[in-house]
Amino acid sequence: MYTIADISGILVPTRSIVIAADAIIQSLIYDTRKIVNAETGLFFALINRRDGHQYIKDAYLKGVRNFVLQEDMQQEFALPDANILWVSDTFLALQSLAAYQRSKFKFPVLGITGSNGKTIVKEWLYQLMSPDYKIYRSPKSYNSQLGVALSLWELNDQYNFAIIEAGISEVGEMAKLEQMIKPTHGLLTNIGIAHKSGFESKQEKIAEKLKLFTHAEALIYPQKYLENIYIPSQIYKFAWGEDESCQLEIYSVKRENDQSTLVSLCFSRQFFTVKIPFVDQASIENAISCIAVMISFGYDFKVIAARIALLQPMEMRLELKKGKQNSSIIDDSYSNDLVALQIALDFLKQQKQHQRKILILSDIPGVQLNDEKSITKLRRLIAESELTELIFVGPILSQLLSQFALPIKNYADTKSFIEDLKNIDYHDATVLIKGAREYHFEQISKRLVAKSHDTTLEINLNALEHNLNVYRSLLPAGVKLMAMVKAFSYGSGSFEIANLLQFNHVDYLTVAFADEGVDLRNGGITLPIVVMSPDESAFDAIVHNNLEPEIYSFRILASFLRYLEQHDLKNFPVHIKVDTGMHRLGFMPDEIDSLLDILKNQKAMKVQSVFSHLASAGNARDNQFTEKQITLLDAFTKKLQHELGYTFIRHIAATSGIDLWPSAYFDMVRLGIGLYGIDMDRADLPVQEVSVLKTNVTQIKFLPETETVGYNRAGKLSRPSRIATIKIGYADGYDRRFGNGIGKMSINGQLVATIGHICMDMCMLDVTDIDVQEEDEVIVYPDLKEAALAIGTIPYELLVNISQRVKRVYFYE
Repeated sequence: MYTIADISGILVPTRSIVIAADAIIQSLIYDTRKIVNAETGLFFALINRRDGHQYIKDAYLKGVRNFVLQEDMQQEFALPDANILWVSDTFLALQSLAAYQRSKFKFPVLGITGSNGKTIVKEWLYQLMSPDYKIYRSPKSYNSQLGVALSLWELNDQYNFAIIEAGISEVGEMAKLEQMIKPTHGLLTNIGIAHKSGFESKQEKIAEKLKLFTHAEALIYPQKYLENIYIPSQIYKFAWGEDESCQLEIYSVKRENDQSTLVSLCFSRQFFTVKIPFVDQASIENAISCIAVMISFGYDFKVIAARIALLQPMEMRLELKKGKQNSSIIDDSYSNDLVALQIALDFLKQQKQHQRKILILSDIPGVQLNDEKSITKLRRLIAESELTELIFVGPILSQLLSQFALPIKNYADTKSFIEDLKNIDYHDATVLIKGAREYHFEQISKRLVAKSHDTTLEINLNALEHNLNVYRSLLPAGVKLMAMVKAFSYGSGSFEIANLLQFNHVDYLTVAFADEGVDLRNGGITLPIVVMSPDESAFDAIVHNNLEPEIYSFRILASFLRYLEQHDLKNFPVHIKVDTGMHRLGFMPDEIDSLLDILKNQKAMKVQSVFSHLASAGNARDNQFTEKQITLLDAFTKKLQHELGYTFIRHIAATSGIDLWPSAYFDMVRLGIGLYGIDMDRADLPVQEVSVLKTNVTQIKFLPETETVGYNRAGKLSRPSRIATIKIGYADGYDRRFGNGIGKMSINGQLVATIGHICMDMCMLDVTDIDVQEEDEVIVYPDLKEAALAIGTIPYELLVNISQRVKRVYFYE
């Protein structure tokens, strides 16, 4: 616990206003959307994609009274009764504070870096070593410059061991992380291709990663990744690999069956065998890294073998799923600690689709009744999380019922909860399932989640948020952003996507039809929503749900104006569509005088924006045409503003325009397919595909070359073949044109082709040349752009055609 006076002494601000020097600081705040414990929070105005100084007033209104601001970014603020520290760099100040917190503890700190496997190894080490140590580990994938700082702030004297991840993507990052983490021991998982664009060579990437261990006592690593790499002599080197020079020598790796692998090892001339309950190469490497760490900390071989055999696969992501009883289920049941609980509760607060919000929470490992600090934090997290009901599972929480003001049910164990499930009402609620692994809350999830077709569309909300920020980074300050969520958000979902966009403060949403807007309003979305091409039958829904119509013709203009006047409505927001060359919908430029005659002589509607659509922004051969469109909109809107006597938003650039035409930004841009990770114009933008369509193998058949496959015997065999039937067909949106070898899918990282016609609910794949088993996972579109090209269409069509009977699973890491 610190006071603001303590913080001032650590950060040494260039100047300060300290009204209450004894103000207690318990939490660090960098995002006003995620404020918890405002009274004892310290707000850092970070300058990243957005300038945190723009949100100082918001933080103040939410109760924050302690601020760290950047000297060169802000003038004085009218923040009565607030403590303010000015520093030269707020981000460095946050990292300095985290480094100071880390320096207070002398117990072992294991720093983990590598291209892949960091989080898995961290969680496995927690499983393996927590019986003997009170372990703090950085939550989820908090391994960035910001994530590491936030992780270290949570260190306290309840622990005697820490495991901290460190992730980098370019040169110069690791030194800052090392200064904060100061690991006593280091672990390198591997060196792969992740973030290769940020480094000139593999050697440069290795050198950068090794900076994490500059002051470490020991380094544990796979020898094959660091051959001929210099490691400072003062560091004890614990290498593992097949070479006899390794401290931990791998003698043999033998697949025992489909679920496990036997690994024979030698350490200090002693041989032992470990059964690893996985067969994939990545899991085997990660498990051996864990074995090496345990040996370096003095564990007996028998203990290591017994615990490794019980390793469980880690589900490292929080998932949002459609539940029974019209509910939404947030499944985060793989682990439970206070930091991870706070992250999950933050995600729950983003969800606006239901008024009821229920937390199902197990006892938290390491938190006992006499742990007043943790109990106080738990009370605070629950009090500030907009929950309506609580369900506690476990003997510790059952003794704390009187400390919470909400309706509570409690159960001794998971079995008792499941037995009483028929008496639990969770209809029309968002339910967060948060349990420690030993409580097996996955059993609860299975019972609450709606049954569905086994084919799923997995939507990565982190990727969507990342893509939004990539495009935002291209825009000058003051340019608004409209996000297109029409056509079920390009197949990705409705309120699930809109909730995240609302949380990230986009300025507008756009739908194609009023019904889509109504669904969003019913799902708790309060952002302005534009309805494209409405007709007269939609006017009631538009007005009653506070939607804003696109006005594209004199017919619609007259009809809507008549509707508004009949209902005595004034200044209703409308969006005027201008046809500058797309020739789809909109007023022609030479119709402006007639348009003005109507707009100037009425008070029922007010022009909120005037816009057009670039017809060929991505084609360089049409640059002159695009420039003409921009010029036409500019002239049209200037005249309209002059004659109407007020300003409105002007916009013409969609995704291609954002990429290639800064002159088309005007006051707002419309982000469509790029938000979902498909950019057809710029290969240099680091966007990430948001969705992955997955299914699984239902059955495998061995067929002689004389047989045929599918309807009309279209699938001809030329050799004895193994044919896999999978659970996706044209009713799911998998186009019939993908039949007969045109479609390519991926199983276990290997491409296979379709054979025969695509059926309504299934299709067949030729898997003769690969190792595949029934129930193996199948990636339907390994490359969405290539798949679209194969049947002569565009990625948009493949995405929007994915049937709504395909289960959507949203995850947030």
